[in-house]
Amino acid sequence: MKDFELTYHRFSECSILVQWPQKIDEIILNDVLLFKNHILNSSIKSILQINNAYNSILINYVLTIDNVNDEFFVLKELYSARVSMKKCALSHWKIPVCYDDEFGVDLDEISKENQLSKSEIIRLHSDVIYTVFLIGFLTGFLYLGGLDKRLFFSRKNSPRFKVKKGAVAIGNEQTGIYPNSSPAGWNIIGNSPLEFYNSESRNPCFAKAGDKVQFVPVSIEMYNDIYKAVQNGTYNLESEIIND
Repeated sequence: MKDFELTYHRFSECSILVQWPQKIDEIILNDVLLFKNHILNSSIKSILQINNAYNSILINYVLTIDNVNDEFFVLKELYSARVSMKKCALSHWKIPVCYDDEFGVDLDEISKENQLSKSEIIRLHSDVIYTVFLIGFLTGFLYLGGLDKRLFFSRKNSPRFKVKKGAVAIGNEQTGIYPNSSPAGWNIIGNSPLEFYNSESRNPCFAKAGDKVQFVPVSIEMYNDIYKAVQNGTYNLESEIIND
């Protein structure tokens, strides 16, 4: 296991920010998640919450941190010991997506600029097994890494005022899914009929950082059938455990 040179900063009176090298990288993400889980399973009772991003974790404490250097020391010791931590179980999710022109409103532009046919864009986008790096900026928005370089496409200079819930999009070197209707600066290539956030569920978002995602192309007819099943609560999302 590779040890990274981490930096530790006081973020606020009650929080510490730990940072890895500033790049989007799956090896870094795995180390972030391993360290996060190791801290959560430690005996530190003063920690309230830990949030992770691509290459950092923000540790929120219950009370004001009196001596931040003491906390830095504890965290560094935990990082050194993380190798003994068992990895958490991860899932591989298969998400249906309809790339019909009705939904893929930016397919024409990407096809023209990247000199790819629509069918080639769909094939390249659905052939990849992506990694969930982060969930945000909207609750349930999946930031997915692993996009084929041939599909890289800059975000829009002028975001759309509103896109349809479930919109599947490309933004620079990433792809993602809008869990709700919202403004959007990414390029829309399809739509998924699934629910990506349920506030009434014990796990509001079915996926988590580190999980894998694969898109499964479906016809407009199948999309409508799945949508009805989702609304009726009878649709079973296909998944499998990939790390026990």
